[in-house]
Amino acid sequence: MKTLIKPQKLCPGDTIAAISPSCGLASVFPHQYQWGKKQIEENFNVKVIETPHALESMDFLYEHPEIRAQDLMWAFKNPDVKAIFSIIGGDDSIRLLPYLDLDVIKNNPKIFLGYSDPTSVHMMCYKAGLSSIYGPTIMSGFGENCGLFDYTIKATKRTLFQNEVLGEIEPSKMGWTDEFLDWANPENLKIKRRLHPYSGPKYVQGNGIVRGRLIGGCFEVLLMMTGTELFPDVHDFEGAIMFLEVSEDTPPENMLLYWLRSLAAQGIINKLSGIILGRAKNSINNMSVYENALLKVTKECNRSDMPIVTQMDFGHTDPMFYLPYGALAEIDVQNQRFSILESAVI
Repeated sequence: MKTLIKPQKLCPGDTIAAISPSCGLASVFPHQYQWGKKQIEENFNVKVIETPHALESMDFLYEHPEIRAQDLMWAFKNPDVKAIFSIIGGDDSIRLLPYLDLDVIKNNPKIFLGYSDPTSVHMMCYKAGLSSIYGPTIMSGFGENCGLFDYTIKATKRTLFQNEVLGEIEPSKMGWTDEFLDWANPENLKIKRRLHPYSGPKYVQGNGIVRGRLIGGCFEVLLMMTGTELFPDVHDFEGAIMFLEVSEDTPPENMLLYWLRSLAAQGIINKLSGIILGRAKNSINNMSVYENALLKVTKECNRSDMPIVTQMDFGHTDPMFYLPYGALAEIDVQNQRFSILESAVI
């Protein structure tokens, strides 16, 4: 894997740009966006501003991917902006690609944060040589009902506000939630979401200790970009630890299975050191089907020795930890530990 530029850490008083690279849900549920913005500002002593078109309507942003791309370029070029946070996900940020100047990203390295559909933007950053960070969005994650989880606060400060080695990533012992309380009712922000008991991570395969650099994202978005110039080169997976999660659509097992077989046919599966899988929504009922797909394909590749860890705290459940692209990570199967062996920022 190529060496990536690390962004500068955040400091109290810094300015963060909120951007809608995918879906304009902030215009539909402005209270949810404003609540997430407030939580960021109050918990981390920073200022959040919007890119010029971040709060435009759903239809406007859908019809104008070039303007969303302009907003991204504006945020990277703006010297007052120290980090860029996605407001929410969606399903078409890949449409920004024709309108981007990757040199702008390369020459103005700063934190880009988001998960789900912003996987496309992460891969744009990767192509430009910048290490971006897979983590919460403003409306989902930072917009947690009744205030942020302590786990989120600690993970944010540890990852974005200090440049020390991240070390062992402890799971959320407080439990996790995938409950959705309708954003159309602002009163729901006053109701705490129900937590499932602590369950995981689950070390389903492998032994020993492996190390590798982190690469991955949301499965459906990676599937969408396979075969495009955004999808990483086969050699970028050499010795890597691939992180995957699935969207709230919870795709069927065979979709993941077929895509993994495509990766196997490209020689990618055999290049990996390990795979980690984020906990899916409704994972109590459906997590095993994704584990089955991973186990089947690694067996077909004669890689049943490859460590696979599932039910990890990232993706479409809360709270979540952060994954910096290109950072060296370690899976210790025997002691059931996952660690990131360097800082996310400088």
